[in-house]
Amino acid sequence: MDKMKMRGMEYYGYHGVFEEERKLGQRFYVDLELELDLSQAGRSDDLTQTVNYAEVHELLQGIMRNKSFKLIEALAEHIASEVLDTYTSIDALTVKVTKPHPPFDIHFEGVTVELHRTRK
Repeated sequence: MDKMKMRGMEYYGYHGVFEEERKLGQRFYVDLELELDLSQAGRSDDLTQTVNYAEVHELLQGIMRNKSFKLIEALAEHIASEVLDTYTSIDALTVKVTKPHPPFDIHFEGVTVELHRTRK
């Protein structure tokens, strides 16, 4: 299966267990790996034969700005569901959501949740 990877997309969102996180917001990073047949797009050089990654970014931006989840697991699950529902040419995907600055005293690059989902 062919893959389209979108890595290191940065969004500002209002997600977290603590009320203050959901009120003030913070940065999150999202990586997507989409599994789909890209052969027709490769042969035709036609945008309609592939997934427009600018549109995928817009979809994610809307989710990050307009939804609020306590857990990044729930955020990642929602992203996976919305992308699969919106783009029927995608057979499977992997979504990673990273919260780089959780609200406790720890120094690390963040916590990442990674989910792999396939079309049912």
